[in-house]
Amino acid sequence: MKSAPATGPAGLILASAGSYPRSGEAPGQQVLPQTITLIRKGERTAADLDDAENTVTSQAITEQARAGMELLTDGLVRGRDPVSHIAGKYEGVVFRHSRPFLSSGRTYRQPVVQGKLQRRPTAPSLAQEFRYACNSLGLLQISDERSGRMGMKPVFLGPYTLAYCSEGESPALEKTEARARIFAEALAGEIAELAEAGATLIQVDEPAILERPEDWLILAEGIFRLLGARDAARKAGKPVQLALYTYYGDATPLFEQLIRLPVDALGLDFSNNGSLAERVATAGSPMPLALGLVDGRSAELEDPAAAARLAERLLAKIEDGRGFLGPSCGLEHLPRARAFEKLGLLAKIRGRVAGSRESPAHT
Repeated sequence: MKSAPATGPAGLILASAGSYPRSGEAPGQQVLPQTITLIRKGERTAADLDDAENTVTSQAITEQARAGMELLTDGLVRGRDPVSHIAGKYEGVVFRHSRPFLSSGRTYRQPVVQGKLQRRPTAPSLAQEFRYACNSLGLLQISDERSGRMGMKPVFLGPYTLAYCSEGESPALEKTEARARIFAEALAGEIAELAEAGATLIQVDEPAILERPEDWLILAEGIFRLLGARDAARKAGKPVQLALYTYYGDATPLFEQLIRLPVDALGLDFSNNGSLAERVATAGSPMPLALGLVDGRSAELEDPAAAARLAERLLAKIEDGRGFLGPSCGLEHLPRARAFEKLGLLAKIRGRVAGSRESPAHT
């Protein structure tokens, strides 16, 4: 269950992009907010919070599997936000303010970096979270055929976005590049542990670069540090790959720079406008792309026929015709029932692509 799945019909793997709603309206879907409320009243403990997060993580995995996903995540249900969840795992970071998280409409606790980072003894590692997610997936009642097509991937914010969203406590840490180097060093260690835990595809999210493309060299330096950890794991016999995802903005201006990075896959948000699709259709891609054709922030359901036509057009421009089909970003912005529908829509889109490729016109 740990390995990335084989390529699906039409060369596409159905892949979640990250987060999943932590609560919903159906019975049993309020366990996490209810537990948090009781903790604030002094009626529950940190151990109860761990149990609630485990429960909701298992729910998120179950619902992704039911929707037909083949490459799943743990739903990122642990922690208040994606920034503090990662930064809070380390000593050398404190939190003082809440800030808007890019253009997501959500807030995050802003990290203040004090110096070199060291893992907090009480904080679970990303590898521990990944193992729990793999075990939860393994416990699902799934046919042998489907089980062989399913895998789990860890997802976390990359060093540039963490640096962009943080502050430095001292003058030496005022510059974004200084904080990015510190986060890159810490995350390189996480990649080594994840590879050892059996992760074969690791997703690194760098949405902040779309807000400040002039920081490209800072982003690239951090990614190359993570790629060094990937390559070291490979030399040790761990077949791990690194996927870089961007979202919440238009990646068109940076597309040709992004596809020159030696990552193993590139995730792109096609929900903002059509210019990115035109650029990909013109330039092509030497690596597999994760096609974010379903808007992870809008409750409106896409037309599967139109999305399938776009997927076909883009697949034709990917060098080996392989890719991932998923939401444009995580789904925590949506009501839980609609998030489930959005994932189910992906299978319909791929079905249309596969059907079209099997028709006489494509043989």
